[in-house]
This record gives sequence, C-alpha cells and structure tokens, in this order.
Amino acid sequence: MATGSAAVLAIEDEDNDAFLLRTALKKAGVPNPLVVVRDGQEAVDYLSGEMPFTDRSLHPLPVLILLDLKMPRMTGFDVLAWIATRPELKHLPVIVLSSSSDDSDVHKARQMGARDFYIKPHDFSQLIGIARELNSRWLESHP
Repeated sequence: MATGSAAVLAIEDEDNDAFLLRTALKKAGVPNPLVVVRDGQEAVDYLSGEMPFTDRSLHPLPVLILLDLKMPRMTGFDVLAWIATRPELKHLPVIVLSSSSDDSDVHKARQMGARDFYIKPHDFSQLIGIARELNSRWLESHP
C-alpha cells in the first residue's frame, strides 16, 4: 500500500457498493488508496492494529473513514461509539455514507461524532459528485 497517498478506509459490507465507491473515487480523481473492510468489527480490528492488520506499513491508519450504518456484527453506530472512546482516533474524520435517509439516523450519527452524512445515491454520477466533495473537503490537504 505504500503509494505515497494517505489511505481512505471504507467500512462497507455490500461488495457492489464498495466497487461503485472505488470506481467513483477513481473517476473523481481521488489519488488516495481505498481500503475496504466488510463490517464494524473488522473496522475496529483494522483501526486497533489487531490481526491481520498489525503491520502499519501494509495497513496504515486512514486520514478519512467512510462508514455505512447498517452492517452485520457491529453497526456504524457501534463503530462511532468505539471511536469516541479512543483518543488517538478522535481526530479522524468519519463520514457516514448510508442508504438510510431517516432523520433520526442523521441526527444520531452527527451527535456521535460523524462529521458529515451522505445518503447513498442511486445515480452513479451523484456518487462521483460526492467523491469530488469528499476529496476537496477532507483529502486534498492529505496527499
């Protein structure tokens, strides 16, 4: 992974959504490598440096986390609660990218520390737009 750009960590259990996100980031010109973990527990293991993510040269801490809410084992809310207990991770911006448009989910995620909340669009060009916005707001200062 030593590409010179800081990693983006996507916590996404749907393979198709992860593929679309990876493609949208590339089309938006985002140079940062995308690391995908499949659920909240795997995200905690990654961020903690637990097996199989112990080698930080291969599995660096990300500069941005893209978090789905509805996942098996640990939900996005569980991940937000866990990050809140980790002072060394509180600086990491967590952006929710979820299919939920429920106002209570948006409010709860923001209250728990999410810096922003995007509803997964059905149109791929809108996903590219989100990728561009993520790049300009959160990544351009972390080449």
